[in-house]
Amino acid sequence: MKARTPSESKTITTDLVLPSDTNPLNNLFGGELLARMDRVACIAAERHSNNIVVTASINHVHFSKSVPLGSVLTLEAKVSRAFTTSMEVFIDVWMEDPLSKTLEKVNEAIYTFVAVDSNGKPIAVPPLVPESDLEKERYDAALRRKQLSLVLAKKLSPQNATELKALFN
Repeated sequence: MKARTPSESKTITTDLVLPSDTNPLNNLFGGELLARMDRVACIAAERHSNNIVVTASINHVHFSKSVPLGSVLTLEAKVSRAFTTSMEVFIDVWMEDPLSKTLEKVNEAIYTFVAVDSNGKPIAVPPLVPESDLEKERYDAALRRKQLSLVLAKKLSPQNATELKALFN
């Protein structure tokens, strides 16, 4: 299976925050943003794997700033690491001020997807070769996140979490 780069999975969506997307404070519902991130990340994972994918987990979400009604949101997703059948996807969310056109990062998240066949059975995905410094940083961190998740789920012994142990030795 031929390796792919994060740029081959890059997916960008831009959308407006409408009244039906907001809470009583006229800010974007967190759940609405989670759904938007899930969709853009799904497309990135499908582009990488060239298969149907399902969301396996939301590993990290950081809401750093409220997104007010009328804001223009741009979501960018790229596969940050591919494992045997799963892929970690990193999503950056930017808010554009409609008047000044300035961009501000307001959120980031990490989702995990699993590629599946038409019967819903996990299938292998291509390896990922990071190119930029940021892609390499995210690639390396993905293994630590996966090991931590497996340790917490009691699917990996802490003694076998080599990447995590290396942080503390």
